[in-house]
Amino acid sequence: MQVMAQGSAKTVFRRTDVLKDCPTHYCPGCGHGIAHRLVAEVIDELGIQDRTIGIAPVGCAVLMYNYLDVDMIEVAHGRAPAVATGMKRTNPDKIIFSYQGDGDLAAIGTAEIIHAAHRAERITVVFINNAVFGMTGGQMAPTTVLGQVTTTTPAGRQSDGQGFPLQISEILALLPGAVYVERCALSSVPRIQQTKAAIKHAFQLQIEGAKGLSLVEVLSPCPTYWRMSPSDAMKWIESHMSKAFPIGRLKG
Repeated sequence: MQVMAQGSAKTVFRRTDVLKDCPTHYCPGCGHGIAHRLVAEVIDELGIQDRTIGIAPVGCAVLMYNYLDVDMIEVAHGRAPAVATGMKRTNPDKIIFSYQGDGDLAAIGTAEIIHAAHRAERITVVFINNAVFGMTGGQMAPTTVLGQVTTTTPAGRQSDGQGFPLQISEILALLPGAVYVERCALSSVPRIQQTKAAIKHAFQLQIEGAKGLSLVEVLSPCPTYWRMSPSDAMKWIESHMSKAFPIGRLKG
């Protein structure tokens, strides 16, 4: 919130609640709103609002700065880990997190996230996996599951020629520089509670000075491009996505 100091032309910025009170641009049933709230609650509960810097790359959540009252930086598609690395190394007292979709982190940004973990960068990553490119029209992503229909796989994804779903969390868990990796989901109230606990743990590790990268993967619904109702999308996470991406802690 911007206000003018009384008796002065000086502009003063005052913090509001971490989660801003404003309309959303996300589609009905989208999981980003839930995930944003969880991140906001964690930042508030840990008392780190004034220390936190968020990195939001191109994707559905590129406007995340509209919803969280923390310092935010927009970056090029896939480049959030590189920018987060620079921010953390030059501001070691700050809490740095990136918030990335699967089309961003697991496609154009694959090298970025793997090398950030390989270097043991002391950042926190919230990885939203909804199995499609949401911002650009629902095309197949590296995380699209076998048989899933997208705009570029109208007959469903096939392993022959289109490959298998890319399990980023399993790959990162193999790297010594990743200190904590967990996969969660937004498909039910208990799952959401588990997701919040995982995000909080990831932030706490950074606060405590853990020597490495923490990542929480979140299986999230995209009813618009899954061509489902919001309730069916939640069920699909349990019946299909969680089979390709098993939920649970992989490391740390």
